[in-house]
Amino acid sequence: MSKAGALDLTSGLGGKMEKKDVLSAVDQYEKYHGCYGGEEEDRKANYTDMVNKYYDLSTSFYEYGWGESFHFAQRWKGESLRESIKRHEHFLALQLGLKPGQKVLDVGCGIGGPLREIARFSSTNVTGLNNNEYQISRGKELNRIAGVNNTCNFVKADFMKMPFPDNSFDGIYAIEATCHAPDAVGCYKEIYRVLKPGQHFAAYEWCMTDSFDPKNQEHLKIKAEVELGDGLPDIRTTKQCFEALKVAGFEVIWEKDLAEDSPVPWYLPLDKDHFSLSSFRLTAVGRFFTRNMVKALEFIGLAPQGSQRVQDFLEKAAEGLVAGGKKEIFTPMYFFLARKPLSGSQE
Repeated sequence: MSKAGALDLTSGLGGKMEKKDVLSAVDQYEKYHGCYGGEEEDRKANYTDMVNKYYDLSTSFYEYGWGESFHFAQRWKGESLRESIKRHEHFLALQLGLKPGQKVLDVGCGIGGPLREIARFSSTNVTGLNNNEYQISRGKELNRIAGVNNTCNFVKADFMKMPFPDNSFDGIYAIEATCHAPDAVGCYKEIYRVLKPGQHFAAYEWCMTDSFDPKNQEHLKIKAEVELGDGLPDIRTTKQCFEALKVAGFEVIWEKDLAEDSPVPWYLPLDKDHFSLSSFRLTAVGRFFTRNMVKALEFIGLAPQGSQRVQDFLEKAAEGLVAGGKKEIFTPMYFFLARKPLSGSQE
């Protein structure tokens, strides 16, 4: 896990924004969401601005609490969170059938924890696609520290309009990232375009499950909390993702919600009833300390104004995720493995 400490958290708050601009960015970000009267169509139309503000505001919190890989994982009993996250990444590489020297694309790569792990695990060259300047600068520094500059790199771009030629990559994956796309079909079509014929795309998607009832007000409240706390324009259902893949031209090899048979609940690290020394910062006690630390740092001027409000909406997201997990209406790991036909022609 990342060694990020309190000073890293403070210096990273707001990403590339000027310190004085953080508070207004929090205001603008919150207004996109249903909890504050925002509309889904506005979030989709302005997804680039919304998602960039989200990651500028939240990245340092993620790294401080979660490490370099910002995702959940299916977890075995006796397995630490860190071990499960690595295995979750290795599983993707194995499903893609990666071979040494191949060119791989990580769509929505964050600060690059998974791409560094997968590049080392599979001896491949991995390009991380990301539209957030702060995350890319942080990822480049972590690449340098890890000594993987020769095999790992970043490209700043929107995954709805990738700056790559057709048929560029031997394998493509996305880990809890394409959920930020305003249109799944459009995003998957771009991935299809830059993937070589006969090769595979694998992903973990954030989705509402078949148990989600769009007429249930409690379900809708949970969904809105997750959208606010995680920078999402909308949360698609597993069926919508499956259909979007087919419309984009992919052959779906297999798909499954891996949360269904996870021996340890994926949301356990965020559950206030759970305590763990190995992931202390994620526990209720750890989050209490972080909340008060951020409050103090903001009060004395080391952290920008608005930092506490970012902590608040991330807390709200954690509550929504745990509630969604317990009710089995939400999953962060709807997995699919899809293949681009050798003909390369879309249906």
